[in-house]
Amino acid sequence: MTEKKAGRAKANASRAGTASDPQAPVFRSGFACLVGRPNVGKSTLTNALVGAKVAITSNRPQTTRRVIRGIVHRPDAQLVILDTPGLHRPRTLLGERLDSLVRSTLTEVDLIGFCVPAPDLIGPGDKYLAKELAAVKNTPVVAIVTKTDEVPQERVAEQLLAVSELGEWADVVPVSAVRGYQLDVLADVLVSHLPEGPPLYPDGELTDEPEQIMVAELIREAALEGVRDELPHSIAVLVEEMGPRDGQPDLIDVHAELYVERSSQKAIVIGTQGARLKDVGTRARKQIEALLGSRVYLDLHVRIAKDWQRNPKYLRRLGFYD
Repeated sequence: MTEKKAGRAKANASRAGTASDPQAPVFRSGFACLVGRPNVGKSTLTNALVGAKVAITSNRPQTTRRVIRGIVHRPDAQLVILDTPGLHRPRTLLGERLDSLVRSTLTEVDLIGFCVPAPDLIGPGDKYLAKELAAVKNTPVVAIVTKTDEVPQERVAEQLLAVSELGEWADVVPVSAVRGYQLDVLADVLVSHLPEGPPLYPDGELTDEPEQIMVAELIREAALEGVRDELPHSIAVLVEEMGPRDGQPDLIDVHAELYVERSSQKAIVIGTQGARLKDVGTRARKQIEALLGSRVYLDLHVRIAKDWQRNPKYLRRLGFYD
């Protein structure tokens, strides 16, 4: 059963149970998918709405490679936000699979948030996405103008008008995830479009991502810092083994492989006498310890998987399935 159908089923059950009590407070729950071009601030916005780091971020486009679920708990609602990879013209098999992942997600949610950054002029990519979203029937789309903290108010007003002219949106909301500007307004707007229904996740749960996947993503985030050219797209991380050390339950061993596509990229990641890889490990370990609430020993190795973004076997090994 798809996420949308599961949410509807629970909503119907809830309505059946409360129909005899019209005075009962309304509770809403459901899934909202954030979409947009690469690097428009979807992951930063997801983290800000959830109030915790559930998605990695960087200033590099196409950082997000999976659909990340972040759960917003409110007294009147439970909003499950799906942060998706940026839609773009794919150049590799990985890109094709990411685009397919996003498109399938659009059909399984209760609501779509179309993210357009305030600093950027409306471009072909935004117009293409607007046209795609117009074809999604029976699902409300809220246009979200992100990164308003980076431009003057006059520019925000211009972008709001430009975005409004792109399509027939259920709402248009300007926000700044960095400064918290209008996050409460956006949350209210998103919740207003959800169906009535009970909570879909236990109270206090902020994401359903497996810990090993989140650990791998934190390592990749640390590796992305400071790299240039094509290298960000060529980095992948796989956690081979993770668990408490025998006799030391307060220490978790993490053994991970960091994959690149060429020997020249491996040299860049490792750095002079291993200095850069050591720095990546140090920064990643701090984030992992915060996530797991325990001391961590991180064993990190760099491997070459030639042209892994175009190789079905490597993609399956790294978790990018058809």
